[in-house]
Formats: sequence, C-alpha cells, structure tokens
Amino acid sequence: MPHVLRPAERERFRLTLNSDGRAHPVENLLSIGTLLCGLVAFAATFFPGGHVVASWVGALGFGGGLYSQYVSATTAERTLNIVGIVASFVGVALGIARGGFIP
Repeated sequence: MPHVLRPAERERFRLTLNSDGRAHPVENLLSIGTLLCGLVAFAATFFPGGHVVASWVGALGFGGGLYSQYVSATTAERTLNIVGIVASFVGVALGIARGGFIP
C-alpha cells in the first residue's frame, strides 16, 4: 500500500478542444470561427451603424456554425458551436431589426 502514504498526484488541468486525445484541427478552427463570428455579430449590434456588420457576420456565423456542429467531434467543440450559433442568431436578428444587410 505505498500509494496510501504518498500524496495523490493530480493531472494538471488543460483547456483543450481535443478531449478524445486525437487532433481535430479543422473542426477546432470551425468551432472557434463560429464563436468569433457570433461575438462580433452580437457586439456590432451595440453600435448605431453596426447593423450591416451584425447582419452579414451573424448570417455567416449561423450557417457556418450549423455546419461546424454537424462535423464536430468532441463535446467541447459542440459547446463552442452552440454559444456561437446563439450569439450569431441574436446578432443577425437585431441587425435585421435595426436596418438589415444594406446600409
């Protein structure tokens, strides 16, 4: 019982999208791109002339996020996808409500 006398060694916490141990560079890039598009679309709604950016980037993030969700491999990727899709949807909806795709 030597393991009882020693303190338990804990594995260091690592923030990763590859929780299954395999690399998924394309899926990771799509998930991060979806999240960034969603955040840009949502943030653009707070500016008076940002409805064009919010509409276009939100539509791109929403469509890209749906595809990214389809090809995702891990739960962490799916989590980023859902957050990005929701933010993109809110951004595109508010962008359309405030003026739409054309200035």
